[in-house]
Amino acid sequence: MRVSLCNEVIAELPFARQCELAASLGYDGLELAPCTLSDDPTTLTAGEITALRRAAHDAGIAITGLHYLLRAPAGLSITSADATVRQRTIEVMRRMCDLCAELGGTILVHGSPDQRVLAPGDEADGARRGAVCFAAVADAAAEAKVTYCIEPLARNQTAFINTVADAAEIVRQVGNPALRTMVDCSAAGQTEAAPVDALIRQWVPTGLIGHVHFNDPNRRGPGEGALAFGPILTALRESAYQGDASIEPFIYRPDGPTCAARGIGYIRGLMQMVMS
Repeated sequence: MRVSLCNEVIAELPFARQCELAASLGYDGLELAPCTLSDDPTTLTAGEITALRRAAHDAGIAITGLHYLLRAPAGLSITSADATVRQRTIEVMRRMCDLCAELGGTILVHGSPDQRVLAPGDEADGARRGAVCFAAVADAAAEAKVTYCIEPLARNQTAFINTVADAAEIVRQVGNPALRTMVDCSAAGQTEAAPVDALIRQWVPTGLIGHVHFNDPNRRGPGEGALAFGPILTALRESAYQGDASIEPFIYRPDGPTCAARGIGYIRGLMQMVMS
C-alpha cells in the first residue's frame, strides 16, 4: 500500500519543493488538489502538465491522484438546480479524469462539500441531480483508466452522502467499476455508526472501496487525536485491501511540513508493526 501526502498541506512551497520534501519524509507519492495548481486547472497546458510530472520524477515520487476536485474553477455544483451549472461541472469532472491520467495518477477523490450543497426544500431533487452527475463521469473515468471515488463526508460539511452506504448505493446504481467509494477516517469517525476498522472490514470485501484517507476526527493528522490507527491498518491488511492511502490533515500545527513529517512517521511506524 502506497502512502501519499495530500499536497495542500505543503502548498505554500513551490511544486518541485513539495515533491522533494514529501520524498525525503518517506512518502510514496503526492495526491494533488487541482486548486493548488491553478485557479482553473482545466486550462493547464501540456507543457505545464509535463513539468509537474518531471518534478515528481526528479524527486523520485509519484503523483498518485487528485482530490478536492471542484474547488476550482469557481461556480461549480453537482446539486444545483441550474442545468448550465451542472453541465459545466460535469465537464470539469470529466477533465479531471483526463488530468489525473496525464499526471500519472490513478485515483480521483470527489469530496468538494461546498459544491454539493442541498438547498433547503430541494433536498431530494438536489440529491438526485448529484447522483446523475456521478453517473455522467463514470464513462470518462473508465476511458481514462482511472478510478473516480465518491467521498462520504461528515454531516457538518454536507447533507449529501455522509456514509459509505450512501455512496455505495449510488455506485451500485451506476454499475461502472470505474466509479467507487472510499473511506475518509476523519469523516467516518464523526459520522459512521461502526468504528472505522469495522467499517473497513465490512466494505473492503465488497470491492467498492477504492481509496483511504488517513486523518483524525479532530481534523488533524493520524496520531494527533484519539483515533487509533493500528486497528485500521490491521483491518486493511486482513481485508486484503489493494489500494493506496493518503494522509490528509486539515489543521496544520505548528505548520504543514511538521504535520506532514509527523503523519508519515506515525503511519510508517505502525505499518512496520502490523502490515509486515
